[in-house]
Amino acid sequence: MNYGLVLLSLVTASATSLAAQGDFHWKGKIAAGKEIEIKGVNGDVRAVAGSGGETEVTATKRAKRSDPDDVKIEVVEHEGGVTICAVYPSEGRRANECRPGEGGHMSTRENDVVVEFTVHVPAGVKFVGKTVNGEVEAASLGGDVEASTVNGGIHISTSGYAEATTVNGSIVAAMGKASWTDGVEFRTVNGGITLDLPPSLSAEVRAETVNGEIFTDFPLMVTGKLGPRRVTGTIGSGGRQLALSTVNGNIRLRKTS
Repeated sequence: MNYGLVLLSLVTASATSLAAQGDFHWKGKIAAGKEIEIKGVNGDVRAVAGSGGETEVTATKRAKRSDPDDVKIEVVEHEGGVTICAVYPSEGRRANECRPGEGGHMSTRENDVVVEFTVHVPAGVKFVGKTVNGEVEAASLGGDVEASTVNGGIHISTSGYAEATTVNGSIVAAMGKASWTDGVEFRTVNGGITLDLPPSLSAEVRAETVNGEIFTDFPLMVTGKLGPRRVTGTIGSGGRQLALSTVNGNIRLRKTS
């Protein structure tokens, strides 16, 4: 059974898609600076540091009522890297479709198949993990990270930088690099935000919570009114943007040793 949909791209990747006992496996070479993007709907997405120069993705499907074989795992190679999606059966007027970034469409229509992804990411490759009902975890990576979910927590540790968004869950992230060029955002509604950042951090910080408090290990030059639940200010020499927001939870900026 072939789960792969491979589109012509400028990415050099030698990959295989294998199906055995309902599982999916993909392996390929992604150039440093490009990304591996995972798009799920129901299920956790977990990434760990990979050995060697190839990226590996495995997916396991399970269900109580629906047929796991109805959910296809599709692979799309593109100029920016590789996107791999769990594509559920299409119902209604808009078809489910795997596309990079904000493109494509994902809907389960009461399908209860859970697809759990595990990704081995080599150093220098960006990891993008997205799901709706599940956690996103990136452990000890050697590149930049972007993570998002709706119902689940996010845990990140990387030597690069990261950003993350969820709705129902906390965000815990440790970043080894604070040299992003534009802005990064960490956002949730029901959960706290804890960031471990290098002592060399320089950023314009905007942090706000409704039911919680804000704590920082970094000296902060406050702009405007200082309040326990909303802070705008500068760390170090400023420059790059760092935005943090939650409704129900504390915000903590911690300085790594």
